[in-house]
Amino acid sequence: MNNAVHETLEIEVADAGRRLDQVLAERWPDFSRSRLSTWIRDGQILVDGSSVKSRHAVSPGETVVLDAVLEAHPDNPRPEPIALDFLYQDDQLLIINKPPGLVVHPGSGNPDGTLVNALLHFDAALAPLPRAGLVHRLDKDTSGCLVVARTTGAHRFLVTAMKRREIKRHYQALVWGEVIAGGTVDAPLGRHPVDRRRQVVRNDGRQAVTHYRVARRLAGSTLLDVRLETGRTHQIRVHMAHLQFPIVGDPVYGRRGAPGGLDEAQRAAWLSFPRQALHAAHIEVPHPSGAAPVSVSALLPPDMKQLIDTLAEDDDDEAEA
Repeated sequence: MNNAVHETLEIEVADAGRRLDQVLAERWPDFSRSRLSTWIRDGQILVDGSSVKSRHAVSPGETVVLDAVLEAHPDNPRPEPIALDFLYQDDQLLIINKPPGLVVHPGSGNPDGTLVNALLHFDAALAPLPRAGLVHRLDKDTSGCLVVARTTGAHRFLVTAMKRREIKRHYQALVWGEVIAGGTVDAPLGRHPVDRRRQVVRNDGRQAVTHYRVARRLAGSTLLDVRLETGRTHQIRVHMAHLQFPIVGDPVYGRRGAPGGLDEAQRAAWLSFPRQALHAAHIEVPHPSGAAPVSVSALLPPDMKQLIDTLAEDDDDEAEA
């Protein structure tokens, strides 16, 4: 879908002599400088009614008019009416509570029925943005908080904030075994040398840092609060397996079967849990407008809450301080 754009501005005295594309990139931050340069070249941006070049030195009082169309990003799929659970929304960003089982974006074996399809149906103005404005990803079977930008300016801002580690992400992970105390995993990650779908700890990988603390001890397992310092593919799943505390139900990095010591109901719940027990529980995002950061939480999905309740022991173990 096409999106018409119309903007007008008057050059100020403070900008006299500067390049047109530089001034516009500052005054219209929703558009990249390269996109603005393309519109200037194509005559979709006029100065006092005339076409100019990007290097045009602006003068006070000149009127700049933009009349253009934002084309849909070529990799975006067709919109689909899929329900979304919004934790936060304004004109700059969205935070979605992604349910387990929903694929984030189209890929091999998942051409449609994804979160991106749903976003494009919710707001056609997301069509020009890559992956409909998604700033980061969650695995198909991981639930919880996911950030979406609604403008190109917000997208650039939030992607940069993610790279600078300014977006704070907290997870809840149910893992095998009794974790004695919290800690930090600082172990680089890279692709498996044979199975390219898997990640492994390897010396030549990219830096990956995961912090964790004990939230609750359960039968055969421990519920952890996890904070990501970096955001590599499958990071929490690989790091927990690296510690020999793999996430319960993880089909790739986990263990088969169930631990000893479970009662019949607990064992049945453990073995029937269909996915990794991992949930993006909380996120804090700097706002693109410069307003106060947005901080939201997502409740545990029913299946994970039910598993935790079933594994709860009748004692007075308290969360680690």
